[in-house]
Amino acid sequence: MKKIRLALLDMNNNHINQGMRNIKEISEAFRENSDEEVEIKIFDVRYKNEVPDIADFDIFISSGGPGNPHREGYEWEQKYAGFLDEILEYNKTNEVKKFLFLICHSFQIASLHWRLGNICRRKSFSFGVMPIHKTEDGKQDFLFKDLPEPFYAVDSRAYQFIEPNEERFEELGMKIAALEKVRPHIHLERAVMAVRFSDEIFGTQFHPEADPEGFLKNLEDEKNREAMIENYGMEKYLETIDRMDDPDKIILTRSQILPRFLQFATEQILQKEYNAC
Repeated sequence: MKKIRLALLDMNNNHINQGMRNIKEISEAFRENSDEEVEIKIFDVRYKNEVPDIADFDIFISSGGPGNPHREGYEWEQKYAGFLDEILEYNKTNEVKKFLFLICHSFQIASLHWRLGNICRRKSFSFGVMPIHKTEDGKQDFLFKDLPEPFYAVDSRAYQFIEPNEERFEELGMKIAALEKVRPHIHLERAVMAVRFSDEIFGTQFHPEADPEGFLKNLEDEKNREAMIENYGMEKYLETIDRMDDPDKIILTRSQILPRFLQFATEQILQKEYNAC
């Protein structure tokens, strides 16, 4: 029996974070429900300078995390950039592919590394549950297949990806899959919220792993609470708290995107392995 090897890349730099708890829970549920043996290993990228060797794993999930996505001179930054390029290049020449999902901070770093657009600091920190709008390409993407238009996800970021470089996207064969909501009263470009980097690599600016428990836990942080009230107003803040357990909001998003990614990656790997035998 083929063993599926899953690497979780912790990008939180030793900060306590609900995102990694969520990613671990989704990964453990995948292991428990899988017909195959699944091995899970965690790498502390920023704090312990740990980056997995891609030869040792089949699937990678790289988390969100606090801080500046632009390079600041740390050793792990070059290692992580090499990791991104290695997966992209490996998949061009190998029949059995490597699969990678990039979340928030990891998404920003990859978008910067591949020079896809302007990743800059927001005027204010964003935190809340927001509608995510699929692009035409996003509507065709299997990861969004069973989500409504728009769907809802947790947004938590000090930076944003705007002004995508269309020529660069075309050159690399990458596609924008989602954008943030239209804000007609604010004359700012809509941020890119998801990118299909390749058939095997996908990334989101939002947090597809988030659950109500983690969201409410994060609201205990005064910075998050104040950011949400400032961005959405007190009425919307109270409504969001009240509707946190709605099955068609972040619970639905959590149940679809990462589990679907893990299932698809496993099916593709097993099919290619079987065909190669």
